[in-house]
Amino acid sequence: RPHRTELYEEPPPGCWPIVYSPDYNITFMGLEKLHPFDAGKWGKVINFLKEEKLIADDLIVQAREATDEDLLVVHTRRYLNKLKWSFVVATITEIPPVAFLPNFVVQRKVLKPLRTQTGGTIMAGKLAVDRGWAINVGGGFHHCSSDKGGGFCAYADITLAIKFLFERVPGVSRATIIDLDAHQGNGHERDFMDDPRVYIMDAYNRYIYPGDGFAKRAIKRKVELEWGTEDTEYLQKIHTHVEGALNEFQPDIVVYNAGTDILDGDPLGGLAISPQGVVKRDEVVFRAARSRGIPVLMVTSGGYQKRTARIIADSILNLHSLGLLCRDRPACALGSPSLQHMVRDAAKDFSSLSLQ
Repeated sequence: RPHRTELYEEPPPGCWPIVYSPDYNITFMGLEKLHPFDAGKWGKVINFLKEEKLIADDLIVQAREATDEDLLVVHTRRYLNKLKWSFVVATITEIPPVAFLPNFVVQRKVLKPLRTQTGGTIMAGKLAVDRGWAINVGGGFHHCSSDKGGGFCAYADITLAIKFLFERVPGVSRATIIDLDAHQGNGHERDFMDDPRVYIMDAYNRYIYPGDGFAKRAIKRKVELEWGTEDTEYLQKIHTHVEGALNEFQPDIVVYNAGTDILDGDPLGGLAISPQGVVKRDEVVFRAARSRGIPVLMVTSGGYQKRTARIIADSILNLHSLGLLCRDRPACALGSPSLQHMVRDAAKDFSSLSLQ
């Protein structure tokens, strides 16, 4: 019998299925600046969306921290105990001075934000099924598996969100992960290695971290990219393979890992995608899922430049302007975006007729 969890309680009606908490942001004594990651990017995304009047504080779903009991749905007790050693957390987060901090500080300042983002992904999974889509403004820790962290990823939030849905939500028994972060998503690949219920598409720079040959065996649709891949080639490949993936396997949920480290100039990603290319990529994924009536859960994952937050916000605003995100389920239930476009086009044709 599944344990009771606060992560699956109903959010207040009228909320957008956008999940966030100020606790996502990592700040302590400037140490976070030793990692190329912008450790406050999640809050910046929310601020941009507020400035554009898309959301307000009381209209977003407040993320809650995943408890030990929640984490044990996937993680081994042995692994969670390892995180009580500061040097282990320093290795996972790639911030060496963390090794010298007392663990209670590490728990509060580093791991609690990551546990809250993980709780956010689990909550967003259920919201996506209920509303047709959901976005966790954090999460996407795709290098972490049940018993091993790495690459700034301490908890396996993607695996957790999917396992929670399989165990608790009737009618959800198949999932597709579309991982478009610049790095291979070896964590969820190791977790779902022999699970026929999960289909993984992964597009990544073939030459960078983690280069996990064993985990690659779990990828059903592998798109290995060259250094410096640019918009035209990238978007064509993503479009072809996302459509192919969703035609080949009909899931009950799409988990979309929307890393922005594909951006030109990213110090770790090694690809050369423009900000417009990132926005278009997200549109390709949402159109493909929404037009088939498949709920989509988006997490923001990697992205290591100061301009990243603005681009994520622009992408969410673009999806909204295209009618791919709506606040209320009845509106979303109008059906696929293609149907909405037909209605809109018909209205345009009608108005042009009546003007003649």
